Amino acid sequence: MELLSNTPLMIALFAIFFAQFVKIPIQYAVTRELNWGLFTSTGGMPSSHSAAVTSLTTAVAYEAGISSTVFAVSALFAVITMYDATGVRFQAGQQALTINRLRQDLNNFMEETRKWPSKKEEEKIEELKTLLGHKPSEVFMGALTGIALSVVFYSML
Repeated sequence: MELLSNTPLMIALFAIFFAQFVKIPIQYAVTRELNWGLFTSTGGMPSSHSAAVTSLTTAVAYEAGISSTVFAVSALFAVITMYDATGVRFQAGQQALTINRLRQDLNNFMEETRKWPSKKEEEKIEELKTLLGHKPSEVFMGALTGIALSVVFYSML
């Protein structure tokens, strides 16, 4: 039960769930399509990774102070996580888009040249995940979300 009394951890976990949930109404406002699958998907606005690490770092700042070693570790962890979300993971998503296009082109070629019969939707290979990473704006908004959640929580104490 000690784990449940770890406030920075609980805030970070809440930030993940909050950021994942808020993606649904944001996407609906933009596209007018309700997609509950966004709750468990990667990518999108805001970044739950950024929300988690910034809420954790902000909570650690409240608990241990900004001159503490644990704050330094948390802050560095947050920077690396957000850099990865906008860099490596975003590029992996871009590569997945290209691979999906190549696969579609290959399928079209095979259908046209060999009269390869169309498969049913259930039989098709699942699309590669194209929402692996985040745009810088998504990471920024996730970071603001995480910081705001911790500030609100500690302001209520």
